[in-house]
Amino acid sequence: MIEEIKIGSRKIGPKFPPFIIPEIGINHNGDYNKAKKMIRDAHASGAECVKFQCHIVDDEMIENSVVPPNAKESIWKMMKRCSLSKKEDVSLKKYVEKLGMIYLSTPFSRSAVDRLEEIGVIAYKIGSGECNNFPLLEYVATKGKPIILSTGMNTISDVSKAIKIFKKTKTKFAILHVTSQYPTSYENVRLRALSDLKNRFPNIVIGLSDHSIGNYTCFAGIPLGACILEKHFTSNKKWKGSDIPISIDPDELRDLIQGSNSIFKALGKKGNVLQEELKVAKFAFSCVVAIKNISKGQKLSSENIWVKRPGTGEIYAENYNKILNKTTKIDIKKNTQLKWNMFE
Repeated sequence: MIEEIKIGSRKIGPKFPPFIIPEIGINHNGDYNKAKKMIRDAHASGAECVKFQCHIVDDEMIENSVVPPNAKESIWKMMKRCSLSKKEDVSLKKYVEKLGMIYLSTPFSRSAVDRLEEIGVIAYKIGSGECNNFPLLEYVATKGKPIILSTGMNTISDVSKAIKIFKKTKTKFAILHVTSQYPTSYENVRLRALSDLKNRFPNIVIGLSDHSIGNYTCFAGIPLGACILEKHFTSNKKWKGSDIPISIDPDELRDLIQGSNSIFKALGKKGNVLQEELKVAKFAFSCVVAIKNISKGQKLSSENIWVKRPGTGEIYAENYNKILNKTTKIDIKKNTQLKWNMFE
């Protein structure tokens, strides 16, 4: 049985609608007002949470000239420009919660964890780059909060080691399949990896953090077991930013939320006949009917009986062959639905 996790009052698992995470991340480009607008727009689209990233750059990395594949400046310069102050993080969290949403954030250093603890986060989202950062995972796990872990770029062995850390501290957690390519080509999304995660870790909540264009792959992940769906989010695709090209906008977020809920409902239970279907069966099914006047003592044959709608008779079409060559005990008028007591 898959263990559900709980973030605040929100239960997450196979029994509940997918938990959608719109990742604002660094799409604000360090602009506090843009961050607030994205919160408002996510809320207006029906989001129940938003996620930020917490970058305290001096504790996160050394100064470097490494340029990410989806950027035109070094990761050092990008994070220096996009990082928010503690005061801004506090204010944004209050704003999110004032709107009745859950505030999530991804820490990239011990200092970031400390800041998020100080401002009172109720859960952590860990990025793929930290999946094998076991010292940081151990530090986060000591905080006793639920954790959602992305697994891009990491082997099953690395994921297993991370899970071992969480289990040792009895931390509630979920794992997300990710392809760390921006954007991810559909050929590289590898949705079947969700089934691999389910088989490898059968009692763990799984999900999909998706970097492909649009919502198609998220929708497809739901019947494969994805209970969490994460997408980068922006208010305006014309804004500048390394993650803007792979982000969904407010209309797409609304579609993702509504579509995911509809697909979850459509999964239903096992394929038994529903009571609602039985009402249709009354007119849709066929029953055995006399197609001629039949006298007492005659044998039933394809010349005098056949199957016709509606399905309100006693002998359904599936039993037609069983009653051929039976001898009638009474006279039967044409278009009469046959009953079992009419023949021997």
